[in-house]
Amino acid sequence: IRAHADVRAVGTEPHFFDRNYEKGLEWYRNVMPKTLDGQITMEKTPSYFVTNEAPRRIHSMAKDTKLIVVVRNPVTRAISDYTQTLSKKPEIPTFEVLAFKNRTLGLIDASWSAIRIGIYALHLENWLQYFPLSQILFVSGERLITDPAGEMAKVQDFLGLKRIVTEKHFYFNKTKGFPCLKKPEDSSAPRCLGKSKGRTHPKIDPDVIHRLRKFYKPFNVMFYQMTGQDFQWEQEESDK
Repeated sequence: IRAHADVRAVGTEPHFFDRNYEKGLEWYRNVMPKTLDGQITMEKTPSYFVTNEAPRRIHSMAKDTKLIVVVRNPVTRAISDYTQTLSKKPEIPTFEVLAFKNRTLGLIDASWSAIRIGIYALHLENWLQYFPLSQILFVSGERLITDPAGEMAKVQDFLGLKRIVTEKHFYFNKTKGFPCLKKPEDSSAPRCLGKSKGRTHPKIDPDVIHRLRKFYKPFNVMFYQMTGQDFQWEQEESDK
């Protein structure tokens, strides 16, 4: 979305509404890019979605704020989360060990953040106390890979922007397994997602994946009902 001329977005995650709130609004304003009339100012900090105080804090600053949340299959999300942590801390226990409170009984440890974050319905409930659903757009992480232009069209419509970011902005990078962004107007090198994206996931015991799917299913169904959107995560799994 930063490729859009009417959008100015800060590159790094400001973490204002979770970690830096006590620094005050003036600090936040100074972190944000300067915009002209008619331009939209944006930032992204994924942890806001799972921070209890974030909806109230954002609402008290600007209750008309539009919110965009990228969601993906919570099982894949948990494994991806673990993969990222593993790259920084190779000494951590295996995914299987961390995922269960009791492996024999098959009790999932929902307090482990990698798993808790994927209980989207739980977090969304908190946001809906402050924001109407019409102000929140849920982007499918899966479709963002298979049809980036289609998902970006929805984002631009939601923000009331002209559809400038289209098919011609993307090409598929086979090495990473992700679409990359190129600016058709100039010849600068295409922008791909950083090194931390597209890492090879460790092999996880299929039984663990099966149990996780069962664990998430009722929460996914609840999330589909709350958002009025079916992300087809269950279907995706039966295809495999």
